[in-house]
Amino acid sequence: MSNYMDKFIEVAKADKKTIILPESNDERTLLAAKEVLAQDIANIILIGDPATIDVEKYQLQNAQIVNPATSEKAPELANLLYETRKHKGMTLEEATAKVADNVWFGILMIKAGLADGLVSGACHPTIDVLSPALRVLKTAPGVKTVSSFFLMCVPNCTAGDDGVFFFSDPALCIQPTEDELVDITLATAQSFKDLMGYEPRIAMLSHSTYGSAKNDDALKVAHAAAKVKEIAPELKFDGEMQADAALDPSVGQAKAPGSEVAGYANTLIFPDLDAANIGYKLVQRLANATAYGPILQGLAAPVNDLSRGCTADEIVGTIALTCIQAQAFAAKQGK
Repeated sequence: MSNYMDKFIEVAKADKKTIILPESNDERTLLAAKEVLAQDIANIILIGDPATIDVEKYQLQNAQIVNPATSEKAPELANLLYETRKHKGMTLEEATAKVADNVWFGILMIKAGLADGLVSGACHPTIDVLSPALRVLKTAPGVKTVSSFFLMCVPNCTAGDDGVFFFSDPALCIQPTEDELVDITLATAQSFKDLMGYEPRIAMLSHSTYGSAKNDDALKVAHAAAKVKEIAPELKFDGEMQADAALDPSVGQAKAPGSEVAGYANTLIFPDLDAANIGYKLVQRLANATAYGPILQGLAAPVNDLSRGCTADEIVGTIALTCIQAQAFAAKQGK
């Protein structure tokens, strides 16, 4: 793990939270749970059948294991789901069926105040994590666009913050509008401040820098960038900007002279999901980078997705980041 992740783990440990892992049938998840418990990063709730979880092998004696099929909480959570969704036509019978699913059960536990966050996705597509989160927890007050980011740790890299970057949005918004790009940028800026503790340097990426190309795609990013500057002039932010101008000081000086971000960006806002998803996977595979996430932003409680190609270490890191998100949520709510 990177030195940054070591710091995140220490922050998580300072105010320990309870994190749910619904994918108890996935070995990477069990290895991650073992490491989290060994380092005392978080309290862990595994959702699944205890008979199928090798507690001794993975040293999970301190984990709570909850089986939806036998839990005394199941009827209470089914009724909670019914009350939450009956205005949308959900019946109690349908709610009871949903509660049998590990992810739905875990998210309902958060809704009921029984845990602080959830990490899933090692063997589930994003929609299987996001859909119950949106239906049960809904969005945070004032949020229009739920989005995501990866925290990327690139070894032997001097760009960004010694190789640490936020990449957004690689998981949710397929073709964001101008206004959605604005929402994504502002949410990612807040996530950076919550997790890193200082101000980001944000570049809104395009194949164009300052109007060097004129077409609809470049103009979308340019117009969104202008809106961000108007809404949040205090941000260290620039765009539209090509990736080399955002990351290389000499190129940044040539293409965007006078910019305080060009060449020094640590937060990259991509123009669409294709670019962001391809970009993070190229960096992950070609630069041997570690990718934590996708971390979701804009929900009413911390629920985070995982890439199905994730490692156990990446799950540990995502759990630590989820704990810090939960700490920030609690602080904003005065808890």
